[in-house]
Amino acid sequence: MTGGPAPALSLTYVLPIRRWQPADDDELDAYLCWLSKQVEVVVVDGSAPELFSAHHRRWGAAVRHVPVDADLTGRYGKVNGVITGIRAAGHERVVIADDDVRWTRHDLERVACMLDLADLVCPQNYFDPLPWHARWDTARTLVNRAAGIDYPGTLALRRSMFLAAGGYDGDVLFENLELIRTIRAVGGRAVSAPDLHVRRLPSTARHFWSQRVRQAYDDLAMPVRLAGELALLPVVISEAAQGRARNLAVGATAVVAAAEVGRRRNGGAAVFPASCSWLAPVWLLERGLCIWAALALRVLRGGVPYAGTVLRTSAHRERTLRRRLANEQPSAVSRRGAARRPGSAVG
Repeated sequence: MTGGPAPALSLTYVLPIRRWQPADDDELDAYLCWLSKQVEVVVVDGSAPELFSAHHRRWGAAVRHVPVDADLTGRYGKVNGVITGIRAAGHERVVIADDDVRWTRHDLERVACMLDLADLVCPQNYFDPLPWHARWDTARTLVNRAAGIDYPGTLALRRSMFLAAGGYDGDVLFENLELIRTIRAVGGRAVSAPDLHVRRLPSTARHFWSQRVRQAYDDLAMPVRLAGELALLPVVISEAAQGRARNLAVGATAVVAAAEVGRRRNGGAAVFPASCSWLAPVWLLERGLCIWAALALRVLRGGVPYAGTVLRTSAHRERTLRRRLANEQPSAVSRRGAARRPGSAVG
């Protein structure tokens, strides 16, 4: 007895995308074709009209391919795409993903179950394949896992809670953190699922280098982490100037050990190779340099240049969002039952 294809899940997959030049991406085409047989897919396209038309010819038969809603004016284009897609979603459970994220059927089924008991789920991305720069970036992931949570390029949430919050701010740089904090501010339960490993394709090396300072700027939204990173470079310079190589070696070893803890936590060793842990001191030194460059951008230019504009705010504090929501939408508070929820709470 042979089984037929698996039934579609009651879940909407939102893919915000914006391209500046034509690109033949057969792998993405194949993924969207497969994905459309698993879930409802909404591709929100902020590309120029001629590119939008080309994309519609490629994807329109398999997915809902729509433009960004005209009333959305946030300067971070992805947020406009996310809001449009969630508005258009036909299901309560929604996955939001960048165009380099690759969910499997098993992962989608699992996150759908988690959304029965949570308002937002934060899975764990891993790179596959792993060129050198993806290993370097994975070192950041491992340190983040050891410290608590790594913020991925994909989230899953309940549509009703998102709409109750009125969407989220489209003028911030660290939009994933902004979304998590917004859901929490409106009374929702955001959980981390570090054992839900979702594949992500690596960027080009050129794009990797272009993101170094911008990624560091994200940490301006986390004051404790920011203070620690700002202290890194002065400490390293001071120790080196005084010839304390032993102290630096001990510190580097401790960083590798911490990354290894993050690698092994929640089954991570299955997707993160051990070689990435050894790159953790290199990544930490990079962050110690780039965080000062990010701070200089904040002081001298008022923020980070992005798509012809400058974004000053990395993400708002949760208490700021809670106060804003209380003033704008006093009824936007979750009254859902206190059932036991999966995963660990996202701070």
